[in-house]
Amino acid sequence: MREPLYPPDPIYPHDPPPAPRRRKRRKSLLLSLLGFTFAAGVVVFLCAAAGAGYLLWKTSQDLPDYESLAKYEPPVMTRIHAHNGALIAEYARERRIFVPINTIPKRVIAAFLSAEDRRFYDHGGVDFQGVARAVFKVIESKIQGSDRRAEGGSTITQQVAKNFLLSSERSMQRKLKEAILAIRIERAYSKDKILELYLNEIYFGIGAYGIAAASLSYFNKELQDLTVEEVAYLAALPKGPNNYHPFRREKQALIRRNWIIGQMHENGYISAEEEAAAKEKPLGVNLRQTGAHIFAADFFAEEVRRSLLNQFGEDKLYNGGLSVRTTLDPRLQQAARRSLMDGLVQFDRTKGWRGPKTHLDIAGDWGKALDVVESPNDIQPWRLGVVLKVEPTKITVGLRPEKQQDGSLVGKREAVEVAFEEMKWAKTKKGAPKAAGDVVSPGDVIYVAPKNPDDVGGVWSLMQIPEVGGGIVALDPNTGRVLAVVGGFSFAMSQFDRAIQAKRQPGSVFKPLVYAAALDNGYKPTSIILDAPIEIEQGPGQDIWKPENYEKEHSAGPSTLRFGVEHSRNQMTVRLAQDLGMPIITDYAKRFGVYDDLLPVLSMSLGAGETTLLRLTTAYCSIANGGHQVRATLIDRIQDRWGRTVWRHDQRVCESCKSDAWNGQEEPEIPDDRVQLIDPHTAYQMTSILEGVIQRGTATSLKALERPLAGKTGTTNEEKDAWFVGYSPDLVVGVFMGYDTPVPMGKGNTGGKVAAPVFGSFMKTALADQPAAPFRIPPGVKLARINLRTGLRAGEEDPQSIMEAFKPGEEPDDAYSVIGFTDQGTGAMPGRDDESSADDAYDSSPRSSPGYGSGRGGLW
Repeated sequence: MREPLYPPDPIYPHDPPPAPRRRKRRKSLLLSLLGFTFAAGVVVFLCAAAGAGYLLWKTSQDLPDYESLAKYEPPVMTRIHAHNGALIAEYARERRIFVPINTIPKRVIAAFLSAEDRRFYDHGGVDFQGVARAVFKVIESKIQGSDRRAEGGSTITQQVAKNFLLSSERSMQRKLKEAILAIRIERAYSKDKILELYLNEIYFGIGAYGIAAASLSYFNKELQDLTVEEVAYLAALPKGPNNYHPFRREKQALIRRNWIIGQMHENGYISAEEEAAAKEKPLGVNLRQTGAHIFAADFFAEEVRRSLLNQFGEDKLYNGGLSVRTTLDPRLQQAARRSLMDGLVQFDRTKGWRGPKTHLDIAGDWGKALDVVESPNDIQPWRLGVVLKVEPTKITVGLRPEKQQDGSLVGKREAVEVAFEEMKWAKTKKGAPKAAGDVVSPGDVIYVAPKNPDDVGGVWSLMQIPEVGGGIVALDPNTGRVLAVVGGFSFAMSQFDRAIQAKRQPGSVFKPLVYAAALDNGYKPTSIILDAPIEIEQGPGQDIWKPENYEKEHSAGPSTLRFGVEHSRNQMTVRLAQDLGMPIITDYAKRFGVYDDLLPVLSMSLGAGETTLLRLTTAYCSIANGGHQVRATLIDRIQDRWGRTVWRHDQRVCESCKSDAWNGQEEPEIPDDRVQLIDPHTAYQMTSILEGVIQRGTATSLKALERPLAGKTGTTNEEKDAWFVGYSPDLVVGVFMGYDTPVPMGKGNTGGKVAAPVFGSFMKTALADQPAAPFRIPPGVKLARINLRTGLRAGEEDPQSIMEAFKPGEEPDDAYSVIGFTDQGTGAMPGRDDESSADDAYDSSPRSSPGYGSGRGGLW
């Protein structure tokens, strides 16, 4: 029998295994459990890591290309400037001005870092401390049962990723994409580049995008001029512009602003003294107007906007960041606006008082009721008011605070007195008023204005918005640059531009182009034309056309061409057009740019065709500048967002202008490439004749200006349109007045009476600081003394003699022929006293005429 390998213990042969072996078995089980748990944890971790990795990989598959940020061109607003650099208007879908990071003041950067991301320069795109803090606050708010919106813990880099590359949806997937992109962006771009993108992209409310636009919109200041409290308020806005609105939620705005000021001190950007002083300041928001920034330039700015829209398209206009240098002269623009307003008001007052705008109950708070009454916001210094008290010799008017172009009211309510003397014009159906109570009653809402716009503390007058319309335009005759445009009484009431858009019959203001064509084709200022009734057959079945002068019963008989212009004789003009031939006049009208295709009928020689004030005034520029063609422009130059010139009006090239240094060399000469439309001698002859319109003709009221001026009046049938276009040596101005729906303005309301005073008022202001200068006479022009009546040579003792301009080779006539005289049966001249000298010789045979006679004239 084999013995056991391990014999039993001799002492305890039958005992069970010792206890220590059982303890080792339990320890092994514990270790096994721990090992299993660890292994399971590793497996779970690996699975979770794999899942997270897959999720990150999957999320990364459709991420936008963050490298596009390097090529990003943010939408930037287009800015329109006057010729002196003053800002006129801004156009944008997103009002943004891009500014490089190196031009942004450190104080501005400090405020935004304190408000949004104090560890911006320390983290790698995601601030894990910020995330932990945000999670803690979420848990804390849940425990407290608060429904307060959770803080996102986003860094500035994450906000750049969201604003530029992602949507604004609140989801974990978007936050994950945001974090991934933020890390990639941090690796690809410098901190300064990321901050530059952020500060130029974020929305600040009230249509302002980017810090530069926000500075202008909220405080009307450049970035470098902002104070501590102002930059702190701007830094509060990205969290939610509506939550910190400066007027609707001023208290919350102050709390947020002061918290940021405290953070700026805590982060070492400002001292304790600066902190305390800034927190004591009010918000001080000064919202910037969004319309035209130069008063009364709305019509000009709108025309520029339309031009840019047609030339560059909508996207380039509102997003392209164009910089437009226009031709506007702010001083002349304001003078033009005041002159036109005064002229329209002066005419409108002749039609009497149409009554108050509305009526209010002044027993309660009349101020609140008055504030909601609609009124245009661009008629300063006019004010809307309500009559509070009526006395026989005066009234007391409570004024509404001034209304800005954004519709807001500024200032305080006040009251002024209007004397009855300033209300006498307000005739009613009952006749002229005898006391203030005949015009208004307590509670009537009316307009009043200071009689002297520069003295609001002086005399105030009762005003009435005119029903008649009109326009004025001023140009540089040598370049065609439009220096001022006003297209109506109020842009807020009507955006239709009566200076550029309205097409109306010009009447006699077109005649100088007819006479210029004649002078350019062999006629002289002393050529004799018959001023007498004329009948024109218009064809089978048509009535005979009988054009009349404005003074229907008066005909001057044979008279000089000069006399026909100075006194605006219709019958003489028709005879001249008949003799010259309408095809020539049609060609000259197109050459001057007044009409594209003028119908070649005689009535068109009297201004029966429709054209615009701007086109007609531009044509006069060619007479004023010696016969050169110019093209009207409101824009000098257009630059893109990078400063490159993409368009300019003057296309001439000056190579010698590019020299970097001035060493006393000759001034560069730029070639004159303007087309010569008419002979320069013809142009001066026409200017001399148009001077006579003011000295002896239909615009003698302008003699009071006592300076060389030339011009022509124009009035259409039944005085439906009144015109005056005139000029000094370096300024051409056109004025039009008439109702938008053409109706008679009343007998006697001619261009000389209605439009010429507006021209005179403007020129008085425009030329106030300039010495009187004569018109330039081109070489070769000869001046000879002639008789105004006969056009023949005259002596100095002749009271009707003037110095007339003749071209080289021309001489005053010793005898003359009469254009249009066909009466062979008598030796006397129709319509003329038979007092001529026996030496006068009359040739009654008319020049050949093509016979264009149809038309619809009756204009003067």
